[in-house]
Amino acid sequence: MPTTTEPPVALTIAGSDSGAGAGIQADLLTFAAHGVFGTTAITCLTAQNPDGVTAIKALPASFVAEQVRQVHRYFKVRALKTGMLYSAGIIGAVADFLQAQREIPAVIDPVMVATSGAVLLKPQALAALLKKLLPLAALVTPNLDEVGVLLGEKPSTPAAMARAGRQLAQTYGVPFFVKGGHLPGEDLTDVLARPGGQVRAYTAQRVTGVDTHGSGCTLSAAIAANLAKGLGLDDAVEAACVYLRRGLERSLVLSGRRFINHWP
Repeated sequence: MPTTTEPPVALTIAGSDSGAGAGIQADLLTFAAHGVFGTTAITCLTAQNPDGVTAIKALPASFVAEQVRQVHRYFKVRALKTGMLYSAGIIGAVADFLQAQREIPAVIDPVMVATSGAVLLKPQALAALLKKLLPLAALVTPNLDEVGVLLGEKPSTPAAMARAGRQLAQTYGVPFFVKGGHLPGEDLTDVLARPGGQVRAYTAQRVTGVDTHGSGCTLSAAIAANLAKGLGLDDAVEAACVYLRRGLERSLVLSGRRFINHWP
C-alpha cells in the first residue's frame, strides 16, 4: 500500500563522491535513514574512493543555482545542508538563495580539505565562505582543522574547543558545532556553542577500527534531517550524534574495511 503521509524534504548542496562514502551519496543515505526525502544540487563531480581524490570537476555556479531553484520551485524544503562548495561563485549562488529564503535552516559544513589532503575549497573561495555564507547558517559544523583555518589556531583540548566555539559563534552570530574527532585519545568531545556564550559538550567513547570517511557529511546531513523533521537545534544535534555513533558501531564491511553503515 502506498503511503499517504508526505515525508519532510531536505536539500543537500554538495559534491558527488564516486566511492559513495561521503558527499551527496552519504547525505542521501542519511536522509533516507531518517525518513526524509532527499533532494540535491550537485556542485562538483569527483573521481575518488576511500583512499583519496584523483580528480575534481566543478560545475558552473549558474547550473548549481538552477538546480537549487528547481528543487525549491517544486518541493517545500524544510532544511538544507551544504558540503563541498569549492568555488567563490558557487558559494555566492548558495548565499543568494539562503538570503532570499531565510525560513530554511541551513547546516553549513565548511568542507575545505579531504582527509587524503585533496583541496576541496579553492583558497580564493575562503573569503566568500566567511563573509557571505557562514552568517546565514542555522549551524556551522567545522572539524578542528577547519577551526584552525577560521581562527588561525587549531584547538588541542576540549577546553580550547569550547573557547574556539564561543569565539566563532560570537564573530559570525550563529551557532557552531566544533567536532573533536581529530583529537587523540579514546574520549571524544564535541562542542555546541551559541552566540550568547552558551556551550554544551557532547561526550562519547571513540569507536575504533572503522574508516571514518564521510563522517562529517553524515553528521551534518543527520542534523539537517532532524531539523527538517521539526526538532530543535539541541535535539537535532544530539540525535545526529547518536545516529553517527550507531553507524560506526554497526559498521559495514566493504573490500575488507569497515565503513559507516546507514542501513537500519
